[in-house]
Amino acid sequence: MPLREHNKHSHRLLFLALVLLLGCGFLATSLVSYQASLKSIRNSIVNTELPLTSDNVYSEIQKDLVRPILISSMMSRDTFVRDWVMHGEKDVEQMTRYLREVQQHYGAFTSFFISDRTLTYYQTKGVLKHIRRDEPRDIWYFRVRDLKEPYEINVDVDMANQDRLTIFINYKVFDYDGKFIGATGVGLTVDAVIKLIDEYQRRYDRSVYFVDTNGRIVLTGADGGPTGARAGQSLAEVPGLEDLQARLGRPQTGKFEYQERGRDHYLNVRYIPELDWFLFVDKHEGGLLAGIRNTLYLNLLICLVVTAIMLFLVGRLMGRYQRSIAALATTDSLTGLPNRRGFELLAGQALQEARRDRRPLTALLLDLDHFKLLNDTYGHQAGDQVLQGFAQNLRDDLRKSDIICRWGGEEFIILLKDTGNATAHQMAEKVRSGVSIQRYPFRGVNLHVTTSIGLAEMHPNDSLDSLIGRADRGLYRAKQSGRDCVCFEPAGHQDAL
Repeated sequence: MPLREHNKHSHRLLFLALVLLLGCGFLATSLVSYQASLKSIRNSIVNTELPLTSDNVYSEIQKDLVRPILISSMMSRDTFVRDWVMHGEKDVEQMTRYLREVQQHYGAFTSFFISDRTLTYYQTKGVLKHIRRDEPRDIWYFRVRDLKEPYEINVDVDMANQDRLTIFINYKVFDYDGKFIGATGVGLTVDAVIKLIDEYQRRYDRSVYFVDTNGRIVLTGADGGPTGARAGQSLAEVPGLEDLQARLGRPQTGKFEYQERGRDHYLNVRYIPELDWFLFVDKHEGGLLAGIRNTLYLNLLICLVVTAIMLFLVGRLMGRYQRSIAALATTDSLTGLPNRRGFELLAGQALQEARRDRRPLTALLLDLDHFKLLNDTYGHQAGDQVLQGFAQNLRDDLRKSDIICRWGGEEFIILLKDTGNATAHQMAEKVRSGVSIQRYPFRGVNLHVTTSIGLAEMHPNDSLDSLIGRADRGLYRAKQSGRDCVCFEPAGHQDAL
């Protein structure tokens, strides 16, 4: 017991040391990683993530604008449009039908044509109006007419659709001699850009919005810009951005920082020449730290799980190792049967059960006859082969409840539970006769042995030593009687069978 308690105490100390070592190691690693992340994340956000988001949004906008530019280019070179204008714009329905077909086929929000000769604004529903140079809402046409480039992208309200904010692609139209005869194109609703903004805000957890050159927000996601700012507001009206607006005077491309309600914000600003707007990508530190903390908690959870698994595996390995050591200490390595120490453990329990339940118990002590001569003649490997075969014979001939052990050398001992003298004698004779006809092949030779058996039945006052002592005396008489026989040794005197 003291040794067992010492082992348990040692195991507890080992487990405690493993817990402290693994726990402290994982905790230190996680905390160092957390601090390193805090130091490096600002540089990553400012120099990588925000510019990358800005580039992605800008690329998506350009991609969405390529298709309508191609449509407008096709319209400007359409022979129908040029022929219809050069023939005097006689049938308005022809142009209306043409614009309607373009709009429906290509999925544009609106399509239009303006004749430079009559200054008539044709739209899918017919003539929208006649443009004038002194009308502020018509200035864009005269600007397009004087452009050196073949087209422009313009953001304006669409009179034909309740003044909804629309991205127009305005393309110049020339006749076959290169003379300017009007402007045509399509319009796209800004809803597509709003959806794009919402997608990036959800994906990257940051605010994306557009600001004009005067510092007024012109386009945000469905839920607004930073701190809920809406289109039409000035940057000076947004908490935290008022200082930035005052410092810069007007928007400009670059990387900036500002504070709002104690939170640090990182801002990337990019000018979009096609729209004459600035793209703002805003990230506040609060969400960033929350993500890092969540990562820290996840790391600690993983460390806890790994520690628990490792301790479980170590415990299993230690238990298996202990059982292996115990098995080695109580099992004969050659035959796989319990050795003398294992027999003492099993026999002690068997004697207690027999006394408690008042059931018979008989001991058989067996010895292989002339085994030394067999070893000297054929070698120890042959002897080992015979011992292994003999042990297997005992397993095959006896019950699973019987205790079979290698007592030492060529001696074996058996405890027959719930078995009296008469039945035990029959079983012993079965074992003896079975061995006498058994052959053990070894290197082309069939080896043969016999066995002598001493038998003793347990009496109420017997101890394990006295029971085995009587069985040993029975075995001695069997040897003296010529071997290959069974001798029963009663309590107090000797009888040969």
